[in-house]
Amino acid sequence: MCNGKIYDENEDIDISSNTNLVAGLYLRKQSAYTENKIFPYATIDELDKDLLIRVCKLANFQKPKHPWVDMSDLELLKSAGLYLKDTNTGKEGITLAGILIFGNEQLIQAALPHYKTDAIMRKINLDRYDDRDDIRVNLMRSYERLLEFVRKHLNDKFYLEGIQRISVRDKILREAISNTLIHREFANPFPAKFIIERDRVYIENANKAHVNGIIDLHNFSPFPKNPKIAKFFKEIGWVDELGSGVRFMYKYNREYSGADPVFIDEDIFKTIIPLVAAGEEKDRPSEYSEPFREHTVKEKLLDYCVTPRSRNEMQEYLGYKNRDQFRNKVLSPLVKEGLLKLTLPTKPTSPSQQYYSVKR
Repeated sequence: MCNGKIYDENEDIDISSNTNLVAGLYLRKQSAYTENKIFPYATIDELDKDLLIRVCKLANFQKPKHPWVDMSDLELLKSAGLYLKDTNTGKEGITLAGILIFGNEQLIQAALPHYKTDAIMRKINLDRYDDRDDIRVNLMRSYERLLEFVRKHLNDKFYLEGIQRISVRDKILREAISNTLIHREFANPFPAKFIIERDRVYIENANKAHVNGIIDLHNFSPFPKNPKIAKFFKEIGWVDELGSGVRFMYKYNREYSGADPVFIDEDIFKTIIPLVAAGEEKDRPSEYSEPFREHTVKEKLLDYCVTPRSRNEMQEYLGYKNRDQFRNKVLSPLVKEGLLKLTLPTKPTSPSQQYYSVKR
């Protein structure tokens, strides 16, 4: 704050009159975890008892004689940090994390009305969608629904790891799904989006940014967004160590499509998983009964920028010889419309600058 105005130093702009940006700024700066909010009037009867039983079996499979097996429901919740007592106020009860993992739909909507994950398949009908699942159930049921949606719309690929056949599709998308559900800033009303397009999977998730740009696999430190939820899912074997999921996705996506995924750490975290190698989509025959719509120059560029590209790469791809003409007619309008984003937003003229597509 300076002279009565509030500035976001990441963008160096005055955000005083934009309540959403101010709220987002406070959200980034807060030290408390939203997942630990206590709901003293939520009861165990409002939790999914079948999941509580199933969780004990999953944990026991990961670690025989797991202590959860012999615990009551309340003891399990306390052991997992999903039932807490505030030593300052004396208030105790099930936390938001516990409600999100085990709660029924009514309890979740009462505690967090904006919570949902929007799964969309958009390959032919680009204006709307070809299939959609509006998911508002707890995190465990959401995980299963999203995995079912992925298996319905994405082909697998034969792949041997050693002498064992594994599903590279499942390896990649299980990580993407768990990241979407677990590492979300739940206080932000932005709904998570899981979009399958014809040449990529595009995921958006509310976030508290630390990097503010593209994540470098070889030089990044993972930050836990919801450590209690993450630890719980690790306990039942649905996620690995923090940070390992990104490396798994790099490894297996090269086998699946020949291209690297992109992770963009901003207030809305973006994950881009290419389904084809760069340039392959231009020559690939149609998989569908009706032809794809004809792309405009801008639409072609947005498709090309599924992975970040430099200005020279984009200009060469579209065949523009005049730099000013390309910038004025194509690049600048797309940036102004918010359809192309800068990988280095605070250094727009940097020689290392690249642009990536956020086309829906």
